[in-house]
Amino acid sequence: MPDKHTTSSVFAKRLKQARIRSGLTQEQLGISAGIDEFSASARINQYERGKHLPHLVMGQRLARTLHVPTSFLYEEDDLLAALLATAAPLTRARKKILLANAETLTQSASSRTRKPNNP
Repeated sequence: MPDKHTTSSVFAKRLKQARIRSGLTQEQLGISAGIDEFSASARINQYERGKHLPHLVMGQRLARTLHVPTSFLYEEDDLLAALLATAAPLTRARKKILLANAETLTQSASSRTRKPNNP
């Protein structure tokens, strides 16, 4: 069964979300990520329309410029993408707390779904 999202359409959606949230124009984003100023706007536009998918190194530069994890740009699940974007700016200590809380949630959810053993 084919995926309903292609990598390029997910990347396009996430890139545009992050760019708009950052308040950058396509040209500003492209130039900040190291794309030549004469083609910056056109290249970002092609990425946002899903016409082209950048190489990973360019994806990493775009993510760094937008202050999001690279994985955010490729994440299909909207909730997980939001979690990635929310967690990214946290300090390392706060990320550890968030991880511990997520692990607790996972453990409590799995313990509720387990069936008790019959002696």
